[in-house]
Amino acid sequence: MTGVPLKHQRISRVLAREIRAGGRPVGERLPGEHALAQRFGVSRTTVRAALAELTEQGLITTRTGKGSYVLFDGRPPDDRLGWARPLAPRDGDSTVRTLAVRETRDSALAAGLGLEKDTFVCVERTRELVADGTVLSYERCFLPSVPGIRELPARGLGREPLTEVLRRAGLRPDHGEQRISGRRIDAREAELLRRAPGEWFLTATRTGLAADGSFVEHVVCLLDPDHVELTLTVG
Repeated sequence: MTGVPLKHQRISRVLAREIRAGGRPVGERLPGEHALAQRFGVSRTTVRAALAELTEQGLITTRTGKGSYVLFDGRPPDDRLGWARPLAPRDGDSTVRTLAVRETRDSALAAGLGLEKDTFVCVERTRELVADGTVLSYERCFLPSVPGIRELPARGLGREPLTEVLRRAGLRPDHGEQRISGRRIDAREAELLRRAPGEWFLTATRTGLAADGSFVEHVVCLLDPDHVELTLTVG
């Protein structure tokens, strides 16, 4: 049986529509698990699964002991600068899977970014279709190894959006540079993307800097052109 959404998926879609439509403004606290369970006639476990999906989509953040709060403010949750970004896949719902969170040293990247320190925290993620597991993108995020970030390899990222992790660490992108091109994927990338080596993928590379010019993030993303397209919002 495919194509029939599970209970938690139906709930997350209802809440997502309410949030995206502006019915729940940014910063608003969602009703508690008990209230949501009563509203939808499900268990609290199902509600938690629905909230986890909304967190993965970057629409909400959950604070232990305090509840869930709306992050979405009418702009893409992973973007506040007008970056060209992938549109939602045309083939159905998708989910993000974290492959690795590790500390790495990259002197070439540090030199290219004009940084003295060559230590980064690298987060590797894929986005996959819920229906059949097709991998739509593979992303590597290089973050500065600063308090609030350097602990990620030990404690893990969980379902928390990177934007929220960066915000809590005091890292807020203000400006930067983005480049979009295309190339053929190598053997390792092909394995992660479950494709054949040499297939053509879009490559989106962006570097975000804080208002004072300090480094915030460097993101390299491979995107399947058969499933996604890029859009640029200006103004």
